[in-house]
Amino acid sequence: MSPHVHTSPATPVTDDATRTDDLRIAAVRPLITPALLQEWLPAPASTQTLVQNSRAAITRLLHAQDDRLLVILGPCSIHQHQQAMDYARLLKWQADVLQDDLLLVMRVYFEKPRTTVGWKGYINDPHLDGSFAINEGLELARTLLLEVLALGLPVATEFLDLLSPQFISDLVSWGAIGARTTESQSHRQLASGLSCPVGFKNGTDGNVKVAVDALLAAQAAHSFMGMTKMGQTAIFETRGNPDCHLILRGGKQPNYSAADVQAACALLQAAGLREQLMIDVSHANSSKQHRKQIEVAAQVAAQVAAGDARIMGLMLESHLQEGRQDIVPGQPLQPGVSVTDACISFEQTVPVLEQLAAAVRARRKRC
Repeated sequence: MSPHVHTSPATPVTDDATRTDDLRIAAVRPLITPALLQEWLPAPASTQTLVQNSRAAITRLLHAQDDRLLVILGPCSIHQHQQAMDYARLLKWQADVLQDDLLLVMRVYFEKPRTTVGWKGYINDPHLDGSFAINEGLELARTLLLEVLALGLPVATEFLDLLSPQFISDLVSWGAIGARTTESQSHRQLASGLSCPVGFKNGTDGNVKVAVDALLAAQAAHSFMGMTKMGQTAIFETRGNPDCHLILRGGKQPNYSAADVQAACALLQAAGLREQLMIDVSHANSSKQHRKQIEVAAQVAAQVAAGDARIMGLMLESHLQEGRQDIVPGQPLQPGVSVTDACISFEQTVPVLEQLAAAVRARRKRC
């Protein structure tokens, strides 16, 4: 037989896909479906009405039909249910007192973006011990949102993971796309299909143009792959989200001054977008110094009081107690203290809110 003639082997050979696929996957565990979680934890009619009404109120504010200031405030991240509820009750009282001038929405962040590694948030690791009980985390997160909403207080969150919104987004009145993900095409597509208003932060280096580009992308229609509430992969076709806006959060240097606001609005105008923005007084705008948020908020309030209607909102990191703490195995945590970024206390927060409300009243007299 010629050495160049090949014959079929007696036993068929099949390719072993595991030799080239999943080489670095340690385990694959089942994930609950959004539809099942929503069946277990449905939103009552009163909650649905609150979400609808608060979204509509934010939309009116975005389209200059409401002259109040939107304030997104709360813990940097949620790590304990009862402490979050204690904060929510205090905030609800302030929301009612200041409702003529401020629209207060509680920051209820379940996912924490990490520069390198660290605790990834309440959904990913609800027990703070590396057990990654994600199914339980999703259930706990939805339970907390329902309880906060039952108080009559709308909620805000950051959309970091691309699948988790299917589990909780029906309860969210306002969402954020963070500085690390503003340039992500997937997150821009996600925002284009979300039912709530969405704020895009400038890049971590302070680049505002990338956020302006994100606003243009999010208001456009998109087609992309995703997961349905029944847990099936599908192609989603979105209509685009007209209720998105810019958030200035600082970068290599702060960007909350009147000159920074003017520069950002010039970029928005050049792109054919509404000249309006929110200012995050934490993060780089406070140089990661939590108490400096009070000073920055005062300067933003002064711009509002001087009549700048382009500033439509403000973000603030606030908890029951001020500061932050590390998660140390075997060591109990201090109650009401953040385990991620440092926050100001609720006692320190109240005068800030009162100052912002006074600024809105002053702006109203000028207009």
